[in-house]
Amino acid sequence: MMRRVVAAAAGLLMLAPVGFAAEVAPDAAAFLQNLSLPRPSPRSIVFCHGFTCAFRTEIGLGSDDHARLNRIMAAGRGSAEAERKAIARAEVWFEKRVAPLTGTGNAKARSGGLMVGGDRTQFDCIDATSNTTALLMVLNDLKLLRHHDIDAPISRLFTGGGPHFTATIKDRKTGQGWTVDPWTHDHGELPDVWTVERWKAGG
Repeated sequence: MMRRVVAAAAGLLMLAPVGFAAEVAPDAAAFLQNLSLPRPSPRSIVFCHGFTCAFRTEIGLGSDDHARLNRIMAAGRGSAEAERKAIARAEVWFEKRVAPLTGTGNAKARSGGLMVGGDRTQFDCIDATSNTTALLMVLNDLKLLRHHDIDAPISRLFTGGGPHFTATIKDRKTGQGWTVDPWTHDHGELPDVWTVERWKAGG
């Protein structure tokens, strides 16, 4: 009887996902705190839109969402490059997931600039950076990041249509920083996952 119990427990352990907790740079969490946003969790994310978080929509996340993110990120387990592609697909899924609740289904690339609030259907780079950073933190809480840590958001001033902010990740093995930047694309398009150096130079 004891052997059967031990064998069953071992089988359950083999089926359980292996946890990989990423490091989260303090400045990544501080970016959200400076916008008076609560820390995201697997149960809830506050989604910013309307330029510099003028509008904030709380998005509840449940087991179906977790399962979908698990399936998306499963394709990235084999390598850092594969994980970056999976993160990009997770970003697209998240944008489509929240659009019916936020009205951002027709969001256009590079919205913002001199516009200040008022259009809840669009988001600027501050909105995009906070939303992407929050999503990355949820992926971390779900133990779905194997190859990257969550780094602090960065900015550029005069290159590539700046001033501009983006969320970033860091390859654990090489230390190379990468951007995850959806703001330069229309709703539902893959974000720019570029080296930090390429992004700072304007792409």
